Amino acid sequence: MSTHKCIDTICCVVLAVVLVLTAVFMNGEVFGIQTAKTILGYEAKLFDTSTVHTINILMDDWDTFIENCANEEYVTCTVVIDNEAYKNVAIRAKGNTSLTQVQSYGNGRYSFKIEFDHYDNSKTYYGLDKLCLNNIIQDTTYMKDYLTYQMMGYFGVATPLCSYTYITVNGEDWGLYLAVEGVEEAFLQRNYGSDCGELYKPDSMDMGGGRGNGENFNVEDMKNFFNGDNTAGNEENSAQMPGEGRRPDGDRMPQGGMDFGGQNSADGRGGMGASMGSDDVALIYTDDEYDSYSNILDNAKTDISDRDKDRLISSLKKLNEREDIEAVVNVEEVIRYFVVHNFVLNFDSYTGSMIHNYYLYEENGQLSMIPWDYNLAFGGFQSASDATSLVNYPIDTPVSGGTIDSRPMLAWIFASEEYTEQYHQYFAELISQYFDSGYFENMIGYVGDMISPYVQKDPTKFCTYEEFEEGLSTLKEFCLLRAESVKGQLEGTIASTSEGQEQNSGTRIDASDIVISAMGSMGNTVGEGGGPDNFMGVSEDQDAMSSDQPPDQPDGEVEDSGSFGSMGEAPQMPADMAGGNFGGGGAMPDMSRGENAQDAPASSGRETWILLGVSTAVLLLGLAVAFVFKRR
Repeated sequence: MSTHKCIDTICCVVLAVVLVLTAVFMNGEVFGIQTAKTILGYEAKLFDTSTVHTINILMDDWDTFIENCANEEYVTCTVVIDNEAYKNVAIRAKGNTSLTQVQSYGNGRYSFKIEFDHYDNSKTYYGLDKLCLNNIIQDTTYMKDYLTYQMMGYFGVATPLCSYTYITVNGEDWGLYLAVEGVEEAFLQRNYGSDCGELYKPDSMDMGGGRGNGENFNVEDMKNFFNGDNTAGNEENSAQMPGEGRRPDGDRMPQGGMDFGGQNSADGRGGMGASMGSDDVALIYTDDEYDSYSNILDNAKTDISDRDKDRLISSLKKLNEREDIEAVVNVEEVIRYFVVHNFVLNFDSYTGSMIHNYYLYEENGQLSMIPWDYNLAFGGFQSASDATSLVNYPIDTPVSGGTIDSRPMLAWIFASEEYTEQYHQYFAELISQYFDSGYFENMIGYVGDMISPYVQKDPTKFCTYEEFEEGLSTLKEFCLLRAESVKGQLEGTIASTSEGQEQNSGTRIDASDIVISAMGSMGNTVGEGGGPDNFMGVSEDQDAMSSDQPPDQPDGEVEDSGSFGSMGEAPQMPADMAGGNFGGGGAMPDMSRGENAQDAPASSGRETWILLGVSTAVLLLGLAVAFVFKRR
């Protein structure tokens, strides 16, 4: 036994130091140590983008379910994902205008939402709790959502994972869908860790998206709006904003609520002169009352307290005043978000008249944007506009249906020369690495070849196969011309504002040969699939293709037109791109786990292992010191 006179003091000090250091490393974020993203099993399974996956929905009375889809009520089913069965999961239809449109078509091809944990909180698909299956309506390219999500993710924006999946119902062909990670618990854990912030989906009651925020949506109201029969909302205490499409002047937003209902788009294009969204969904600060932000707070996706509400409102106030921006905005990620968003021209969004289709994430008072719903990107929301105007849409006045100042989450970028320069720098980075490198052309060719056999045999598709081919080639041409125009705007050979282009339109890129509606639009009609009438039947194109397992190559029935590219290895992202490599894993998922496989163990990043290693080393050191002194 040690007789050292200070042994007790030494041991106490060592243990205290060990405890303090352990606490420090366990709470590294407080000291500026960034939390590593969590890698969940489903990321390399269903969301491996190098293949088309399969989902077989097993349900006793599918026809009755389809008839009642407009009610958006969950029913029980079994889903078989890449040959792994998951029993007792919930499924319902989802959507905004798409739900009512499918209902009016009588097509039956709804988008679906699957909840693995609806009846059993412990059940997931390799850690995934919610899965969206998008029906690819109003998109003859089959790629608008997919391409945008890939661009966002690779450019460093927290983005839902997605992949293509061929759906069968009770073993019979139903159609090619886009599987999208639900922006809920699993998404938050994957991107922000277990100790994440608060999530909201701002949307007005009139223009919402299904459950909880859209119950009063009426298609006729929207038609009247676009036909010019609209009235300005939120008129009390409103302040008129400066001229359309111009850079904001000064450092502060006008006080009080703001009415943008009567304003035209920044450049007069597209007939989108008014705004249907309310002030709160535009992230405009009005006052400190919770009721003034009901379209945000009532649509919280996480459990929020009054303290959370106060913190959000305080952040919105500072955002509108452009005060301490870096404390209330995740500057780099939000700028990167708007770079991609403004490239793809989705006006069914925060920068359009609807002011919706985005998620708002808040953590410790700092705000960021999460992308959602881009099936009307690439001008689909304004398909009547001429292609040249859309291809050259000015990157420095990107708002349609209001001014830049009417979108506070965007306005701060252009109110500062430093942030505007950063925005331009990131735009140049996107054009150089994604387009000039040849990656985009290789990727769109690879994916086009991968999905084309499934599009051809899709019995419920909203377009013909020929329209798909035309749409995809149009999308490719549009993006390449858009990249050329953006490069010109960055170099100064093309004006980057609507005012500048009005004064000098002669240098714009000519895109007059492009037909925007060929890529799909709000007026998209039902194609050859026809929905339920063709379901449970097999067309001539499908005879050689098994509905149980999608083909690696069609057996002679689907000709390779060569129009999309050469199907080979998935193209790799440029090494210095912000996000990562194309495909998210590349290899086919493991089929061996069998029925009701649950979440794979989550693995943490290098930083987490470093923290654990250092903590363990310190603890062992403390024990060694105590052991040495004890022997003395």
